[in-house]
Amino acid sequence: MSEHRLSLEEARRIAIRAQLLDAPRPTNLLAVVHELTLLQIDPTAAIAPSADLVAWSRLGSSYQPADLQHALEQDRTLFERDAMVRPMSDLGLYLAEMETFPHYDKQRDWLRANDRFRRDVVARLAASGPLLSRDIPDTSVVPWPSSGWTNDRNVTQMLEFLMMRGEVAIAGRVGRQRLWDVPERVYPADLQVVPADEALQERNRRRLRSLGIARAKGTAIPIDSVIVGDAGEPATVEGVPGTWRVDPEALGQPFEGRTALLSPFDRLTYDRARAVQLFGFEYVLEMYKPQAKRRWGYFALPILHQDRLVGKLDATADRKPSKLAVNAIHQDVPFTRAISRAVDDEIAALASWLGLESLDRQDR
Repeated sequence: MSEHRLSLEEARRIAIRAQLLDAPRPTNLLAVVHELTLLQIDPTAAIAPSADLVAWSRLGSSYQPADLQHALEQDRTLFERDAMVRPMSDLGLYLAEMETFPHYDKQRDWLRANDRFRRDVVARLAASGPLLSRDIPDTSVVPWPSSGWTNDRNVTQMLEFLMMRGEVAIAGRVGRQRLWDVPERVYPADLQVVPADEALQERNRRRLRSLGIARAKGTAIPIDSVIVGDAGEPATVEGVPGTWRVDPEALGQPFEGRTALLSPFDRLTYDRARAVQLFGFEYVLEMYKPQAKRRWGYFALPILHQDRLVGKLDATADRKPSKLAVNAIHQDVPFTRAISRAVDDEIAALASWLGLESLDRQDR
């Protein structure tokens, strides 16, 4: 198979279109999650939770957070596992992986020592679920050892492990707290286990479709992989070393760009190396840095305009006075009047979607 030769512009447009960030916008939440393959859950909500920001950046004002909650808790068309929301129709691709968890001796030894505790948790959920973790007694024999925040948080740790094994499931949330239940009351009864090798190939294929263009191999990235193995077809990108894999269905498609404000966890920029190589876009999530050492802000939103990542928005949603405080707009490229107007329109749309009554433009 010969390699496809792509210009940087073509590669960028393939990536943007694959992430549903071109025009016109999609109109259906379930279709969006199916195409993206996931929405990442993160507790940080300086503006809005990341999953909601990702959905809004695709669907616009037609999306409301209650739509996601309804799909997860009522329709059961989506499921939550391991800090990600995925289509329920994809669950079979993860069942074989669940059967092999845990992967580390420390986890296996702890579960083995606490087998009675494991059975107690499952029995309590079967009898009384769904339950919050605080409503489940700790009957552990050996506490979970950690130098971090999980130290001796035995119920939470057991639930996490059992979720990864498929022995319990997340049934919903009360605020930010997860509701736990047995999988029989959350997952469909007719699930088919896709064999591990076949599941990996299909997940790579789906991942490449959602990214458009990606590397076959690379350094592991937390939460979800950005490498795609031998999915797709080989490609090179003008001025960028190495070989890529490209979704052949994404080649030669028309492109109509728009302007979008992205979550810091958005998959368009999540692979920082790809963002630099294809977009010339440098980004670091700075909420863990001291304020004096931040360049762009606590929860800066990448700014997409047409087929370029042009800057970062440093803003905070202040609920009490009902305002969106715009601290700064960092321009990676000089903004033309057209870019400035488009970005201002998106900021106003964000404030409106959040239900905030005013904009505090401290950047001016």
